Amino acid sequence: MRYPVVLVPATLLRRYKRFLADVRLEDGTEVTVHVPNSGTMKTCIEPGCRVLISPANNPKRKLKWTLEQSFMGLDGDTPVMLNTQLPNKLVREAIEGGLVSRLEGYDTVRAEVKYGSRNSRIDLLLEGEGRPPCWVEIKNATMLAEDGMSRFPDAVTTRGQKHLLELADMAEQGHRAVIFYLASRTDVRRVGPADDIDPTYGRLLREVVGRGVEPMAHGLHITSTALVLGAELPVVLD
Repeated sequence: MRYPVVLVPATLLRRYKRFLADVRLEDGTEVTVHVPNSGTMKTCIEPGCRVLISPANNPKRKLKWTLEQSFMGLDGDTPVMLNTQLPNKLVREAIEGGLVSRLEGYDTVRAEVKYGSRNSRIDLLLEGEGRPPCWVEIKNATMLAEDGMSRFPDAVTTRGQKHLLELADMAEQGHRAVIFYLASRTDVRRVGPADDIDPTYGRLLREVVGRGVEPMAHGLHITSTALVLGAELPVVLD
């Protein structure tokens, strides 16, 4: 997926009210940007870090800039994709392009399909003649918990817990059910549950895997011009 606009470098000054941040452009101008991420963004941003922002195409939009990426790590050179509006699009594009070997061979991919008994919508539904439907729930894993390990979630998520149970119901009906973690930073080599943050989620994840849900994770290649799904990563549950 290529960015449709040129991303602009800036320095993060502060984030507040979840969806707002102040940044300083290279010419010294300070602007307020939209933050398309409702999470804690733990280990993803800090005051003074380098960021990339995108200009808004809509001239009527109140905030003219959107926060897209940050740079973290000891040297401040590890890119992190922050925009949570992009993971579903990225994964869908990768599946349709044959970049996810475990999800190849389906004829159609549909998004936001209603399913289950808990008033949920699946991120992606894959269907193909002679194959059981494959329900794919995508989670954006950005929190770096230890060296090379991204852990999800970065805050308690009752919604995420519900999604796990819905997937387990699909698996027990004979369908494929996949919980797909997109590791949206380049210093991640494996993914696992954040038991210290949301022990219920971790317990449910292990439970539903035992009921037939397939855990899957992929890395992400991140540049200032494009985002491309990377190699499959191990999901560590022990």
